[in-house]
Amino acid sequence: MRAVRDGFDARRPPAWAWELPPLDRLSAAASAGVHWVATRPTYPVEDLLRRYRAFLARPGGRLRLTAAVCPAPGCALDDVAEVRDQLADAYRALPPEARRALGRVLKRLDAEFRRRTLPDPDAPAVDRTGLPRPWWHRRLYQGT
Repeated sequence: MRAVRDGFDARRPPAWAWELPPLDRLSAAASAGVHWVATRPTYPVEDLLRRYRAFLARPGGRLRLTAAVCPAPGCALDDVAEVRDQLADAYRALPPEARRALGRVLKRLDAEFRRRTLPDPDAPAVDRTGLPRPWWHRRLYQGT
């Protein structure tokens, strides 16, 4: 409560975040939350949403994911599953109102992703640390 009493509310974006342009069909409040989170850890939400939409806008019926071939951190985003991971991280870091708004956008995009990709029956259900892998990592990739 001290932060709120001192004039800083960790749950609400600061005034400057409200002055930035809206993002990808999000409300002004949700956009401010996303802008604010983007200044903390590296969550380029606008770029991530653009990459996710670009993948889903590819022509044809079924899509297959493409694994990143470059080990550099920026190249990891060539894999749409990595893009979706970062969107999930950003979602968890957002204040409640922005989280709900981004969640609505992701719900629609995820439905399209599930519709246009096929599950990989051979994909491991857990990662190397034993944690469950998200469903978007268990889709068919090019060459499988």
